[in-house]
Amino acid sequence: MGRAFEFRKERKFKRWGHMAKVFTRIGKEITIAVKAGGPDVTGNPRLRALMQTARSENMPKENIERAIKRASEKDQGDYKEIVYEGRAPHGIAVLVETATDNNNRTVANVRSYFNKYGGELGTSGSVAFMFDRKSVFKIKAKDGIDLDELELELIDYGVDELFRVDDEEGEEESYIMIYGAFESFNQIQKYIEDNGLEMISAEFEQIPNVPLVHLTKEQSEGVRKLLDAIEEDDDVQNVYTNLAPDEE
Repeated sequence: MGRAFEFRKERKFKRWGHMAKVFTRIGKEITIAVKAGGPDVTGNPRLRALMQTARSENMPKENIERAIKRASEKDQGDYKEIVYEGRAPHGIAVLVETATDNNNRTVANVRSYFNKYGGELGTSGSVAFMFDRKSVFKIKAKDGIDLDELELELIDYGVDELFRVDDEEGEEESYIMIYGAFESFNQIQKYIEDNGLEMISAEFEQIPNVPLVHLTKEQSEGVRKLLDAIEEDDDVQNVYTNLAPDEE
């Protein structure tokens, strides 16, 4: 399944267990999408995809509508998307994506987390080259779908990897993960919609393009204290590292 699958196993952050945090994150992304492309979902594919993601996270319809309405108001402030880069203990690369209306507050907070837990906030470009930003889609694995045929068709749309995931614990229906180039988001989304495939979610992820770093359990725990602190910050949308998943 490749690097994307290995990395994704580590993407079950604690914050996804906190519903309020998830809704806040999606709400900010909706605001940014509406500011960029307007509130009409028909002409705003990014907003359309975000609404699908919101539903998959059980975000109430009224919350979605309120986020769109609020983003359309003239006095609604803009969120700036800012990425911070740094190193955790043991040289682990850390990429922090934020959406903030106060950059001074956000950078001060992020720097304080790195300092407190033995890391160091770096300069722009210090670790970003170790990650590739990808378009990531999750669709339902309907009966009779041929993965090889689907992959051959999607290669022309910028897709470089896809695979099926069957939930062994029976908590979720089988689904297909699709990874493609960042700039191919709209055309991949259009293919999914035009071909009657049911999209569960759509987002962007930063995938490490270097070997993941394996640490001892004790070393890993030190790094995770830093990551946990960063992830809990209200301005933080996503945190990515090249730390390998813990051995089960």
